[in-house]
Parts: sequence; C-alpha cells; structure tokens
Amino acid sequence: MNKNISSVNLQERILQTIETFPDFPKKGILFRDISPIFADISLFNDTISAFADFSGGKVDAVCGIESRGYLFGLSIAARLEIPFYLIRKKGKLPPPVVSEMYELEYGNEELEMRLGQLRPGSKVLIHDDLLATGGTTCAAANLVQSQGAQVEQFSFLIGLKDLDGRKKLEQYSAEIQEILVL
Repeated sequence: MNKNISSVNLQERILQTIETFPDFPKKGILFRDISPIFADISLFNDTISAFADFSGGKVDAVCGIESRGYLFGLSIAARLEIPFYLIRKKGKLPPPVVSEMYELEYGNEELEMRLGQLRPGSKVLIHDDLLATGGTTCAAANLVQSQGAQVEQFSFLIGLKDLDGRKKLEQYSAEIQEILVL
C-alpha cells in the first residue's frame, strides 16, 4: 500500500464510499454495494495495493469466487503478476471441472473450477468481496486443495464479524485479510 495511506484512512474511505441497502435482496439482509469504489480510481488502486501488500509475494496464484470476487481478484493477480483462476457456480465452466457442494441457509449450492489449472503445490490466495458465514469460501478452499494446491491466504473487502466466517477459514490458513470489518 502507498506509504502515505494508512489502513484506517483506507477503511474510512471505503466505508464512506460503499452504499448500504436494508432488506435487499430480501427482508433481513443488509446489502453492501461495493460498486461505487470502481468509480473512484484512486480508492480502487489503493484497495488493490492493500491486497497486494498483504499477499507479500507468498502466493503463486489468485482464485476469485463468482462473481464479485472477480472484481478485485483479477486486479490483485495482475498487480502481483501471477495467474488468476475463476471459481464459478455449477454449469458455467467447460469440462473438465472439479466441483464442491456446500450448504446455504436456504439450500445447497455447488462451485466449480477447471481441472488442471492449478499446479500441485501452488500457494493460492482466495479472494471474495465479502466474508459472511464462510460456507462459500470453505467450498472454494476445498476445490483448491482437491487439485493438490495449498490455500495460503484469504482476502476480503468486507468481513461481517457477527457471522463467524473467519473461524471456519482458520482450518485452511490463519492469513486472513478483511480490509473493512463490520
């Protein structure tokens, strides 16, 4: 991260920029719209720098979780000059794929990634925009491990502290970055 920008300053800028929508997409959900960050190129670049600095050259690849995990994940990989791989919902990638089913509060979902993209032994950063309960991210970590790669780090723009997702991820890696914890 730019030496002139403190993490507190970055957190404040993100908090002032994102928009919050209560009861969207359904009652009881507090939706955090991160898209205004993309209109502020300085904030976007500072955010990517914070993610890249966290990684510290410890990873060989970045995997982004569909779909908002792609928005920062690809830029992180580009900044680090390493490959970026998609983790998508079932049926969105051509074969061969590996898949992982996981539970949501309202049913089951399945994630997939292309088989053979990750080299065995690769050290991977898994990125998503938001860490809530951790179920989706754990499924992504299982996909990475199923290919013989190692989950080295996780990064998130926002972490929701009351949902304890961070605790679930610690079985894969203790290196977890949440720029803004709400």
